[in-house]
Amino acid sequence: MSEKFLYALARPFLFALDAEAAHNLTLPALRRAAACGLTSSIAKPASDPRTVMGISFPNPVGLAAGLDKDGAYIDGLATLGFGYIEVGTVTPRAQPGNPMPRMFRLPKANAIINRMGFNNGGVDAFVSNVQASRFYQNKEGVLGLNIGKNADTPIERAVDDYLICLEKVYPYASYVTVNISSPNTKNLRQLQGASELDALLARLKEAQQRLADQHQRYVPIALKIAPDIDQEQIQTIAQALLRHRMDGVIATNTTISRDAVKDMKYGEETGGLSGAPVFELSNTVIRALKKELGDAIPIIGVGGILSGADAKTKVDAGASLVQLYTGLIYRGPGLIRECAAALRAAPAA
Repeated sequence: MSEKFLYALARPFLFALDAEAAHNLTLPALRRAAACGLTSSIAKPASDPRTVMGISFPNPVGLAAGLDKDGAYIDGLATLGFGYIEVGTVTPRAQPGNPMPRMFRLPKANAIINRMGFNNGGVDAFVSNVQASRFYQNKEGVLGLNIGKNADTPIERAVDDYLICLEKVYPYASYVTVNISSPNTKNLRQLQGASELDALLARLKEAQQRLADQHQRYVPIALKIAPDIDQEQIQTIAQALLRHRMDGVIATNTTISRDAVKDMKYGEETGGLSGAPVFELSNTVIRALKKELGDAIPIIGVGGILSGADAKTKVDAGASLVQLYTGLIYRGPGLIRECAAALRAAPAA
């Protein structure tokens, strides 16, 4: 029985639940199923290695951050066939996030709105979870660790939070993602401004070099940016990435635009909109970044991938790797193999 058929059976039950409740039910169930060997029958993508940021990825289809904020379900997620897994966003101190309800499905648009607000157990618990995973212990694959700032940290001191997290996650990461683009932490996107971004990247690169010397291992750093930026902002970000010799850029996070869903139930809820409505917004940013960056800095494409064709469009736009999140909710784990198959015929940008 294929995972596509099984997910088709499970989806009506999951969609009958509150979105966050379904999320909190599914991940522990996946962990238990993996521990019992029940996920071993899932057909995995064929090997299709890509070298990006100096890392060899078994295939170019990854899990986007946000699904497993605490790194508590890495081993279960690793059984689904991803070429890499990114977990987080984690902050220095534990925080509950925003009040519930804070996650809403919009099935007519294949979309989700969330205003989770970086709910997580803090970086020390996060690192303990990573260390405890078989995936990390056995060096089974590529693990990205995504870092952010606490909601109550003033924006002018945000760099301190990123440096605390970078210091703690560095020894355990294949790469580190710096999330400055969530719309659910007040003023966070301000860090995408020219002077703020320059200051942040300078401090991060300085810390990266120190940590590389300390641990005798260079861990790449990627920056995750928003889709709600214009051409001038894209050029500013690209120039900063080049100037500070960043290792990668992830395009994009969720959007604050509501044009595609304004007449739908939950369409006016605040938060970040993901899924199909962000697909072209993300592609526009990827194409513009590719024009500015060329081959100097690789792009990881994320946003609205619901089919293998969507994944190929991201690569055609200039992405070297892709990531999934909302598409998994609507399509199930079979989407991973479908995207990987589409990209085997599409060499990375």
